[in-house]
Amino acid sequence: MAVTRHSAFLRRLAWLGASRGPFWVLRYSPPVVGWTAAVLSKDARRRVVANLHLVRGPAPPWRDAVDTMRTFASFAGALGESLATGSKNERPLEPSIEGGEHLRAVLGGPFIIGTIHSGGWDVLGALLTGDLALDMVIVMAHEADAAAERLHDEVRGKARVRVVHVGNDALDALPLLGHLRGGGVVAMQLDRTPPGMRTVPARLFDAGSALPEGPFRLARLTGAPILPIFCARVGFRRYRIVIHEPIRLGRRDPPESTALAAQSIADRVTAFLRAHPSQWFNF
Repeated sequence: MAVTRHSAFLRRLAWLGASRGPFWVLRYSPPVVGWTAAVLSKDARRRVVANLHLVRGPAPPWRDAVDTMRTFASFAGALGESLATGSKNERPLEPSIEGGEHLRAVLGGPFIIGTIHSGGWDVLGALLTGDLALDMVIVMAHEADAAAERLHDEVRGKARVRVVHVGNDALDALPLLGHLRGGGVVAMQLDRTPPGMRTVPARLFDAGSALPEGPFRLARLTGAPILPIFCARVGFRRYRIVIHEPIRLGRRDPPESTALAAQSIADRVTAFLRAHPSQWFNF
């Protein structure tokens, strides 16, 4: 049977272990869980290796194997720490923040966080809503399993992070427009472009690619700057957070300004993932 048919059960099992189990389960078991998942999921392994080749280029099989296991271990660790939010096992975050002045420059008004599926992106919301008390929503596509989606959304809610699930309907963006116009913060991921999504062409890892058009359209409509923030998990509850200069787009800016903004972000994504190739969870 497909793993997706059991995703709610597996997510709940992971949540029970991370939040209700002994602390050592959360602290020490994720690498073993991640390695086991890597062994059992041939398709996911292939996608991770393809990502690694895209980010850092081809490598000997032994290096692909090592970096693949690192990726799965990091993913399991980040997932466990996210699911432990609000539980007895939660511990304070230990972030190392680079570019904090760029975040301070946009505080007090609406802005759009442009991020990627990397280690710690899910706990980034807890850091910003907790320490800075930002009114933030995270934009995500719907999961295949609605029960798994509800479980994780409830966990995120404990960190005062609200999730807005969107599809390909243009009306899905209306709550985001209202939130930004009300002074809130919207976090959007830039490294997935499913079929049917409107995109902006950009070069990523020196190859032709595209970024979702949504963040750039919202920036034009609202005047909210896009703040690129990327996160890497470097240890238990330890994260490296890199914040870049905000990108601003005006309603009357020429169309090519969107392409320039997208390429600027794509260049930053490329640089970050090349520094952390085993932290990309786009699989």
